[in-house]
Amino acid sequence: MKYLTHSLAALACALAVAGLSATSCSTPQNIVYLQDAADATTIAHIPAQPIRLKPMDQVSIIVNCREPEITAMFNLPYFTRRLGENQSLTSGSSNMSQSATNISGYTVDSDGCIDFPVLGRLRIEGMTRAEVCDFIKREIIASEQAKDPVVTVEFMNLGFSVLGEVARPGRFRIDRDQFTIFDALALSGDLTINGERQNVTLVRHGANGDEIHKLDFTSAQSVYNSPAYYIQQDDTIYVTPNDKRRRDSTVNGNNVRSSSFWLSLASLGTSIALLIFRLK
Repeated sequence: MKYLTHSLAALACALAVAGLSATSCSTPQNIVYLQDAADATTIAHIPAQPIRLKPMDQVSIIVNCREPEITAMFNLPYFTRRLGENQSLTSGSSNMSQSATNISGYTVDSDGCIDFPVLGRLRIEGMTRAEVCDFIKREIIASEQAKDPVVTVEFMNLGFSVLGEVARPGRFRIDRDQFTIFDALALSGDLTINGERQNVTLVRHGANGDEIHKLDFTSAQSVYNSPAYYIQQDDTIYVTPNDKRRRDSTVNGNNVRSSSFWLSLASLGTSIALLIFRLK
């Protein structure tokens, strides 16, 4: 009986130690970004990849000239709306005021072209914003309609999606060139504590199918040297949940890793040992 009591006491101690070990192992270890980056050093990254227009992309193109009449010829009409109204008003809407303004845009068709006022169909697929500006400026000058046009091109519907373990998953707008993966995560509220920094996936729609890029945010080289460093339109970023998050998805998946579970088990073993000792 004495041997059994000692054995149960030893078992209780072992369970307590196991519980503390399990608790310490469950603490996230790799939550710091760019761990291999030294202080005050310069990290080279891949060359900037400007966004190039694809079919179904929408852009606003505004032309300004010295003569107001010429300017009006090359610009689509502006539509205005009242504050609080649905922004998807059509050209036939009569609910208009000067409180807010919507700029009409061009949608790149399946042939990579837009139908531009006066100039007709122009192929802009594969061009950057700067290249579209230069191209349309040359076309206007060649048409002898204006000698000094100023052309401004802005993205309208270009965006990307963020899924998984981030604070605010969803679809976000790309508002400029050289939009990085850090910009994307900042818009989504950063990774949660349950997101795997070493296993972030970016899916990119390529001409020959989807490209898969894996990123390890604890490694500066993994991020800065990846083709996924610069975001492209329609990219999808997925942050994998860590082991704790996956266990939480089950009913009792995280119980065996919790300190309370192991301490309760140790307490039970101790109580049994004391009970046997008293009955001795």
